[in-house]
Amino acid sequence: MPTITWEAPFCGEGANCFRIGTDTQGNAYIAIAGQEENPLTDDRAALTALIRDIKAGKADHLLR
Repeated sequence: MPTITWEAPFCGEGANCFRIGTDTQGNAYIAIAGQEENPLTDDRAALTALIRDIKAGKADHLLR
């Protein structure tokens, strides 16, 4: 697993907190805060998961 530098969590009331990070090669990662050991890489799976969570209201704080 590459070394990932995580940004501060994006959190909302009653919602999951997401973290976005990058590695030294510029790859992007998305993880639920506290579960950074299993991030999604910036690929179709990551985008799909993020869109599903936004639709479910889990990431509405990212849209403000």
